[in-house]
Amino acid sequence: MSAGIGIAGRAGEDVRSDARVRVEIGGRGLDLVVRSKVEPYYGRAIRAQVGTVLDRLGVRDARVEIDDSGALPFALAARVEAAARRAGAAPAADARLERTAPDPGPTDRRRLRRSRLYLPGDEPKYMPAAGLYRPDGVILDLEDSVHADAKDEARLLVRNALRAIDFRGAERMVRINPLPVGLGDLEAVIPERPDLILVPKVETPDALREVDAAIGRLAGAGGVDGAIWLMPILETALGIENAFAIAGASERVVALTIGLEDYAADLGVPRSADGAESAWARARLVNAARAAGVAAIDSVYGQVDDLDGLARAAAAARRLGFEGMGCVHPRQIGPIHAAFTPSPAELARARAIVAAWEQARARGSGVVSLGSKMVDLPVVRQAERLVQEARRQGWPAEGETPEGA
Repeated sequence: MSAGIGIAGRAGEDVRSDARVRVEIGGRGLDLVVRSKVEPYYGRAIRAQVGTVLDRLGVRDARVEIDDSGALPFALAARVEAAARRAGAAPAADARLERTAPDPGPTDRRRLRRSRLYLPGDEPKYMPAAGLYRPDGVILDLEDSVHADAKDEARLLVRNALRAIDFRGAERMVRINPLPVGLGDLEAVIPERPDLILVPKVETPDALREVDAAIGRLAGAGGVDGAIWLMPILETALGIENAFAIAGASERVVALTIGLEDYAADLGVPRSADGAESAWARARLVNAARAAGVAAIDSVYGQVDDLDGLARAAAAARRLGFEGMGCVHPRQIGPIHAAFTPSPAELARARAIVAAWEQARARGSGVVSLGSKMVDLPVVRQAERLVQEARRQGWPAEGETPEGA
């Protein structure tokens, strides 16, 4: 690509909700060419937005060509900015959109995280409707789903999405790249106060402390209020060995999760259908998370069309101690929520056990019975945890299930 020319975005028959933008800096004034099926209706708005972005970048003289495939304003602005920066626009200029998304405020440390839906950070078409599927969280991914040559574009898209899209109560997560590339991701997104940062391929507590320090510095410089949480992804044998230390490396850590594809690759073995190669690592991660007082979240289930297999895998993960899973498709959200939501019968039994324990204590007795069965103290403690979780999360009364389950 020659000096003074930048190209970003996509165009073509199979592309939707995106745009291809070519910016050539130079000439006299702004020469703008728009090719779009909706140009008669939105051409004026497109031109105004392009002019605003370039003005904020200090670009006054340029030829700009746009092949529009229905890009929404947040995506068009990101593509124009990426092309202009590639063409040599001022690197420090602030071309952010005006904020239009509601600010839901910081999320709770122990909120429900049963499902987290991955959205490729360089695919704007998936982002606006993601919240309609009611995941507990959405992950705007800057790592594996984004080609190395598109990282700069994806950062701008994710930044704009955080400013423009209402994710309807889903926790707004961003998966950054491994360090040091991930530090550039943080510079782009932390001023928009995402709720949680997923940090991939964490192997040592020091790596997480570096991310923690960067978030604190960037949040302070940007006047960001409210907590920004961390979820380290353990994807190597060394990461699993250091799980407990990683979980305690920062007060921002709310959960540990595992990346099974990379973990199997690190072991030098293929992934199997029964997951035997990762059984020990997953159990160790759960144990480390519990010992550190944070949640354990399982990996994704890659067979999108096998919902029965997903239901079995999610049920097994819950029995192991996990509190949620990743999703690679919206159709996976329902089965995952069903698996990680206590049934009315489970909650009713837990409440009955807690009530029996409280009655026994009121009588001065240490013996707890439910009907004709004696109940051991560890069972009482487990029931108390479930009831406390129900109260904390605002779950409905006995006999009902949580909204969105």
